[in-house]
Amino acid sequence: MELTHKEFDVLVCFAEADKTLTQRKIEEASHHSLSTINRVCKTLTEKGLIKDGKITDEGIKALEPYRAKRAIFIAAGFGSRLVPITLNTPKPLVRVNGKRIIDSMLDACLEAGISEIYIVRGYLAEQFDQLLYKYPMIKFIENPSYNEANNISSAMAARFLMQDAYILESDLLVSNPKIIRRYNYSSNVLGIWKDRTDDWCVTEKDGCIDEQKLGGLNCYQMYGVYYINSSDGARLAEDIRTAYLAPGGKEMFWEQVPNTMFRGNYKIEIVPFKENDIVEIDTFRELKQIDKTYNV
Repeated sequence: MELTHKEFDVLVCFAEADKTLTQRKIEEASHHSLSTINRVCKTLTEKGLIKDGKITDEGIKALEPYRAKRAIFIAAGFGSRLVPITLNTPKPLVRVNGKRIIDSMLDACLEAGISEIYIVRGYLAEQFDQLLYKYPMIKFIENPSYNEANNISSAMAARFLMQDAYILESDLLVSNPKIIRRYNYSSNVLGIWKDRTDDWCVTEKDGCIDEQKLGGLNCYQMYGVYYINSSDGARLAEDIRTAYLAPGGKEMFWEQVPNTMFRGNYKIEIVPFKENDIVEIDTFRELKQIDKTYNV
């Protein structure tokens, strides 16, 4: 059963609730008006997707096509800006206050019910085997081209798995696991609003990415948390290959494929999040600010 975006938003609120919801609670979670929620709840009840303030089995079934099926971690790079720590340890495995950076995102995926997890590895690949003790479900994808190409080479290695999938940078320290969602209505990317940034960012049109650029004003700074739905994932597999084989393609970031090179093929929604939901540790200096033990 196909849902409208508003029906989806409200139905997810019921799916994630551990008790009967009030319309006020739904308003807070879905960001829709009370009048919209009242109308949508009436429709969902008529369709048999909610009953007596709770989601039905039919409601759970209706959400199944929107469920995230897998997560792909891009983890092949060297992490040069975190030298000297990364001389002997891949950046995702660096410990921050006693915990590996990648663990916070892995835990968030498992909390969202995503247990099909792939890690694309390259630099010091064998060190990632240590993750299997805590996360035996992980499967590894080898990227032999990590040292001669940008992260598009990792996307090439995993391109046939990108349907209904999260594609994640593996060096993000997550404090809010809810940023990984069990259900997604459309392809999307996390972004944080900035009046000004020198980092990679996107402008927005009708809630979706309009343009990707390096630095800008009044834009969303991108973080490496993408969700790609089924139809976009099938298309992306072909577009990544085309981009990779094009002149200069190996120097591209994989995100430039849907956001720039083949922008007309995709509508990627921007999902805003809060400043402290994710910390991206880019440099050794930033690491020392967060974990004082590195100051010794």
